[in-house]
Amino acid sequence: MGLSCVGGTLHALKLATIPAMTFSLSTIRMGTRGLLHGRIWSPMPLICRAFSSNAVEVPLTREPELVVKPQWRASIDFKWVRDNKEIVAANILNRNSTTDLELVLNLYEQFCRLQKEVERMREERNAVANKMKGKLESSERQALIEEGKNLKEGLLALEEDLVHLTDKLQLEAQCMPNITHPDVPIGGEDQAALKKMVGSPRMFSFPVKDHLQLGKELDLFDFDAASEVSGSKFYYLKNEAVLLEMALVNWALSEVSRRGFVPVTTPEIVRSSVVEKCGFQPRGQNTQVYSIEGSDQCLIGTAEIPVGGIHMDSILADSDLPLKYVALSHCFRTEAGAAGTATRGLYRVHQFTKVEMFILCHPEESDNYHEELISIEQELFSSLGLHFK
Repeated sequence: MGLSCVGGTLHALKLATIPAMTFSLSTIRMGTRGLLHGRIWSPMPLICRAFSSNAVEVPLTREPELVVKPQWRASIDFKWVRDNKEIVAANILNRNSTTDLELVLNLYEQFCRLQKEVERMREERNAVANKMKGKLESSERQALIEEGKNLKEGLLALEEDLVHLTDKLQLEAQCMPNITHPDVPIGGEDQAALKKMVGSPRMFSFPVKDHLQLGKELDLFDFDAASEVSGSKFYYLKNEAVLLEMALVNWALSEVSRRGFVPVTTPEIVRSSVVEKCGFQPRGQNTQVYSIEGSDQCLIGTAEIPVGGIHMDSILADSDLPLKYVALSHCFRTEAGAAGTATRGLYRVHQFTKVEMFILCHPEESDNYHEELISIEQELFSSLGLHFK
């Protein structure tokens, strides 16, 4: 049985065997922007075929250079990747990934050859061991002992090579992005498809102030003091802004809970390996994740990560599905490389509060539950009287 999450798309019973970036999600975000923001990513059923078959036992090769051992093993169907090279290569290009597909495939071919050689030597070793069980002349037995010893030493060396090659293959392959859902437009914002628009922008008979001007005039937040205390892109919420955030958080939790979601608050520090399994690179270049120095832990950038880990390494009964959660957490993001018009004020900040929906379900039901999450988001935004697209 497979397992899928909407608000995270799991397609394996063990989170420990899920590749990087197997989560597609639809969330309700209640940030300190003072409004709810919806984030919708399409589910990715194709990736289930590509990267979510039974975990490959990846023994690999001893290299002269030091190979970093991966923290976890993604369940990647390397045969599917090899047989669908053109699809994978196009997806890597479309998603602006720097993954070296040729290197991954070359390492996989090396792995296959080395694995066959290890299996052949194991068979030879077993054959020699079986011969030793019979009645033998002293000289013949001694020859078999020497042969067995040589086979054992050679096998140990090959198995060590296999372990190193496995680690190298995993590290390279776990950089491959998921196959994009076929309905997702390829390109930048100019290629985005407008699915629905509710309401229309309000018209005013006076010059409109943005939230930064209003917030300063009404004493709703303080960026200057926060920058001295914590650094840039931090803030103090004050007065009615505090009450507004708390009211929106409580309202969102209550509304979503009424629809059958279990409310949870989450840990805001998690293991780096769990962050990786949810599709993030905590210690990669241009990372959005704050890592805790001297530990294997990170601050969460979204409640998806600790919620996704609730059932990792466990087997769920078919009758338990779907499992629906609505999670409240603070979120921390480095916002590395963030720039542009949407960075002033309470945008692209390093810490914010978020309410997130998360569903674990059967893979074939993922699209339907994704639509359910979108419909809940639309109901929430509409009930606030907001214009949104």
